[in-house]
Amino acid sequence: MPHTPHRTALLLAALASLSACSSPSSPRLPQPPPVKATASLPLPSPTHSTPTDLPGLHNLVAFHQGLISGSQPEGHPAFDSLASLGIKTIISVDGAQPDVQLAAQRGIRYIHLPISYSGIDPDRQLQLARATRDALRQGPVYIHCHHGKHRSAAAAAAVTTILGLASSDQALARMKVSGTAPNYTGLFACVRDASPLSQTAIDAVPADFPSISKPSDIVQAMVDIDLAFEHLKDIEAAGWKTPPQNPDLVPASEAGRLADLYRHLLEPHNASRHPADMTPLLQDAHRHASILESLFAANQPDPGTLSAQLKLIAASCKDCHAKYRD
Repeated sequence: MPHTPHRTALLLAALASLSACSSPSSPRLPQPPPVKATASLPLPSPTHSTPTDLPGLHNLVAFHQGLISGSQPEGHPAFDSLASLGIKTIISVDGAQPDVQLAAQRGIRYIHLPISYSGIDPDRQLQLARATRDALRQGPVYIHCHHGKHRSAAAAAAVTTILGLASSDQALARMKVSGTAPNYTGLFACVRDASPLSQTAIDAVPADFPSISKPSDIVQAMVDIDLAFEHLKDIEAAGWKTPPQNPDLVPASEAGRLADLYRHLLEPHNASRHPADMTPLLQDAHRHASILESLFAANQPDPGTLSAQLKLIAASCKDCHAKYRD
């Protein structure tokens, strides 16, 4: 939709402070009748000095009354917990596609605005501020990434600062409660540099936020790699066998999946889209993942050998993260 002169002026005012960008329209999804919460749970308080865990949710930390940061919801128990907390809006800053349907079944709206580990760009900060401000008018808001320690904490901290709900020092202190790792310097920097914005600047940001942001092939592959690696860690903890609590995890399949994902990132159409010096790091990770896959294929599941190989993959990931993610 074209901007009117008045709307264009408002957008320019926002850009003068940070930046503003539009988002694609949310896909229309069926809205089943809300599921009533079976119990009322108290919201975590901004004065709590330790995170809270609930069924299906981890590392819940309040950055302001009614604004909670935490982990990705895990199945029905998590969404039941969110409903019992009275959460009306979930904002995901993770790259993985959110489970919009489970949220909708409980009358909860999903907004998907992914951010990176390197920081939150000004456009996204404005979007998160507008989305959170408007959502808080409807009820408590839950912001999550994957583990609920780094990206979601930084997003919540930046938002509370931009909205004038907390000083940057107070917001940074809440990030430490969440356990945000010090090596994510970009996340801390964007909060440290944030400052309150006028309502006019925030109003200039289009509010048509998507419930699902379709990631690029590379982003989705990175999300899938993280998940496959976590599955392999669970398998390792079970003695390199299928974990009893997750009977769908087949060790050889997960090893093969990880190798395939790295192979996918090295395909020409993807390799041309990332920095050239990232390719050797991906090749190294792919080589180690392929060896792990071959160990299973050769029916040589010696636990010590498998664990050593998994550590090599983890080291390759760490090298890449240190340069491109952290």
